[in-house]
Amino acid sequence: MMRRGAAEYGEVDVNGGIPMLTFTSCTTVAASRAMTALILGLLLVCSAAPLMATNGDELIGVGPNSRAMGGVGIAATEDVITAVFCNPATLTTLEGDSYLFAGSVLKPTVRARVESPAPPYGVGSWSGKSRDKAYPIPTMGFRIPCRQGNLCFALGAYGITGMGVDYRNQDPMNVNTNISVMQFAPAVAWKRGKFSLGAALNIDYQSADLGAGESHNYGFGARLGALYQLEAVALGLTYTTPQPMTHERLYDFDMDGWFDDLELGLPQKVGAGVAWTGSEAFLVEADVRWIDWANARGYEDFDWESQWTFAVGGRFHATERLSLRAGYNYGKNVVAEHNGWNPGGMTSFQGYQMSTFAYEYFRIIGFPAIVEHHITMGLGWQLTDNFIFNLGYVRGLENTITETSAGGMVELESTLSEDFLEFGFGWSF
Repeated sequence: MMRRGAAEYGEVDVNGGIPMLTFTSCTTVAASRAMTALILGLLLVCSAAPLMATNGDELIGVGPNSRAMGGVGIAATEDVITAVFCNPATLTTLEGDSYLFAGSVLKPTVRARVESPAPPYGVGSWSGKSRDKAYPIPTMGFRIPCRQGNLCFALGAYGITGMGVDYRNQDPMNVNTNISVMQFAPAVAWKRGKFSLGAALNIDYQSADLGAGESHNYGFGARLGALYQLEAVALGLTYTTPQPMTHERLYDFDMDGWFDDLELGLPQKVGAGVAWTGSEAFLVEADVRWIDWANARGYEDFDWESQWTFAVGGRFHATERLSLRAGYNYGKNVVAEHNGWNPGGMTSFQGYQMSTFAYEYFRIIGFPAIVEHHITMGLGWQLTDNFIFNLGYVRGLENTITETSAGGMVELESTLSEDFLEFGFGWSF
C-alpha cells in the first residue's frame, strides 16, 4: 500500500519503511568602525553558503593565514580572525588597529555508490558524482585596542561548518542536502605581564534543508582562552561551549504526514597549542583539539564519534616582504561505520521511528563528513607597511567509507576530497 507523505516527499512504502527522501539544498575597508560592524552583521544574516566537511563538518581554521598553516592558532596568531576563532587571548599579541577581509573558494569532490535490491526492499543500484559547484565563504573582522590599560576588542564574522551533496537526477532518492553555519563573534582580551585572557560570544546562524524546505535558527555560546608567553615559547588553552539549536518543522522523519523538528547543536571543544616564537623569521606551532561530536545533539543521533585533531604549521619570512606558510592537519573520520543492519527495520531517532534504510542512507550518502588528512600551504605579500595580501591552498585528501547491511543485501559507499583556495587583504594602523 502506497501513500503520499508531506509536501514534496514523494511516495513511501508504509509497510516496507523506505521513504523516498528528497533532500533539496538550500572591497574595501570601511571608513569607520561602525560601518565595519554593520557589514559584519549583514554578512552573518545574508551569507549561508554551503560548506563541506574537514574535522567532522567544521572547517580546519578561519582565514587564509591559519588554514595555510594547517588550522593552527591557539598559541600564536598573525591576524584578528584567527585569534577570535582559535583563541581570543591571542588578540593581545597583535598591535594597533587591524582589519581583515578574506574569502575562500571551496570545491568538494563527492562520489557515491549504492548496491541494493529494487523497491520496496531498496532503491536499486547506482553510482554518481555529486554536482556541487564551487562555494564562496566570506570572512571579515577587525581589532581595536583600548587606549588605556591592556584591553582590546575585536569582532569577527565567518563560515565555520556545514555540509551538502547534490545527487538529483542520478540517485533514485534524489538526495540533496544543505547544512551551513555562520558565526558572528564579538571578543575581548586582557593582558597582564606574560599572561593573557580572552573571551568571545559566539552568535551562530544555522540553516538546514533536508527536502521539505529550509529551516534556520540561532544559537549562542562562548569561547574562552588563555595565553602564557615565555621568551621563545607561547602556550595556549581554549574551551568552546556547546551551542544547542533546533530546526522547527524541518522534515517528516517518521513519515506520518507531520513535519518534525530536528535538534542539531554545535559540539563543545577543548584545545591546547604551543608555538615557538624565538625568531623573527620563523614561527612554528602545533595544536591539538578534542571535539565532542558524540555528545552534540543531532550528531550523536547519527552516531558521530568524538574526535581528536592534530595540526602543525609554520611561517617563514623569505624576504622583508614575502612570507611562506605550510601545514598539516589530521582528524579521524567521525562517521561511525555500521554493518549488519536490517534494511527493512526501523531506527529510533530523536523520538521518531525512522526507516533504518533511510537513516543509514542519510548518514553515508547524504552527509559523508569523512576527510581525515589535509595538506596546506600559502604566502603573504606585504605590499606596503600597512597593507598585506595573503593567499592559501588546502587539499583535503580523498577518503572513502563503506558499510553493508545484514546478508550483504545493501552496500552504501561515499568518497570525498576537497580543494580550498584562500585569499585575503589585511590593513593595520
